[in-house]
Amino acid sequence: MPVITNIDDLKALYRRRTPKMFYDYCESGSWTEQTFRENSSDFDDIYLRQRVAVDMSNRSTATQMIGQDVAMPVALAPVGLTGMQHADGEIKAARAAEAFGVPFTLSTMSINSIEDVAAATTKPFWFQLYTMKDQGFVSSLIQRAKDANCSALVITLDLQVLGQRHKDIKNGLSAPPKPTLANMINLATKWRWGMGMMKASRREFGNIVGHVEGVSDAADLGAWTAEQFDPTLDWNKVAKIKEEWGGKVILKGIIDPEDAKMALEVGADAIVVSNHGGRQLDGALSSIRALPGIMDAVGDATEVHLDSGIRSGQDVLKAVAMGAKGTYIGRAFVYGLGAMGQEGVTRALDVIHREMDVSMALCGRRRIDEVDRDILLVPEGFEGRWQ
Repeated sequence: MPVITNIDDLKALYRRRTPKMFYDYCESGSWTEQTFRENSSDFDDIYLRQRVAVDMSNRSTATQMIGQDVAMPVALAPVGLTGMQHADGEIKAARAAEAFGVPFTLSTMSINSIEDVAAATTKPFWFQLYTMKDQGFVSSLIQRAKDANCSALVITLDLQVLGQRHKDIKNGLSAPPKPTLANMINLATKWRWGMGMMKASRREFGNIVGHVEGVSDAADLGAWTAEQFDPTLDWNKVAKIKEEWGGKVILKGIIDPEDAKMALEVGADAIVVSNHGGRQLDGALSSIRALPGIMDAVGDATEVHLDSGIRSGQDVLKAVAMGAKGTYIGRAFVYGLGAMGQEGVTRALDVIHREMDVSMALCGRRRIDEVDRDILLVPEGFEGRWQ
């Protein structure tokens, strides 16, 4: 059994055990990947204040996100193609999240369907919605999420057009993988992954194939998806989706204070400061650097969550100290999933929880709701002074 001490240990195993195209799909950003890199590296500019001779007993990281009890202020982010990282990946990740006591968010572009995950779990999960041109399909997704008792709808706002990710193009990314010579050579070295995928319940996008007229295989799906992301999405459409859903709504992809204010106007229950993990607008601010401006814009009027760049419990602690009520991990849990399946996701959550708990204690705090900006040393001008 490998010794796992941090998220990088899981990443190393993940890289060895997962086909190159799916590793690259996870571990890449758009264009030059500047924002992808800075999402993580900008956390390094923020320091923690160590305090001593403080009672550190009886600690708790428990809190709430949109009124839901959580073991720590962390949710599993929506990640497309998770079922290609490991057989039945969405199911395994959802089960790990449920057992740990944190939310799981299922992507529209998942391999396991809404119904698959609902049948395999016992507690409500969150569903992430991409807005498509096909309004009938969008409405059917919303209804399917209602039928599955999903407790929140996460609407992604920053994928109206698709940022170019060079590695996906070069690898010919598809689900399942196309039988090219390069792919077959690489897959031959990933026997553990291949054995698992032979037993997988699905190998195509379960929320789409069989639910859209004329889409019955990977070729049909590729053509349909390329034309479906809705470039006309605006705040009026967001408001209509919220009304159609009728439950808790989280708006993901907010990186500018003016957009945060608009999210308030449509009544978002929470907003997620996110640049899509650096996979959309390259050259955008990192999420952690954008967070203070968003907090100034909305204050306590709605919950502010943070996504993109989190690789440790200390990153979570820093985000919470800067005002976030919750955070999301995407790549960090995918590393664990690809490395060790459901157990790997649990290991990733364990690592992040322990790092956050110990760091919180050494900063002189016993409860996550006591964590504030006073535990941080933030460099002058961290938020930027832009002309």
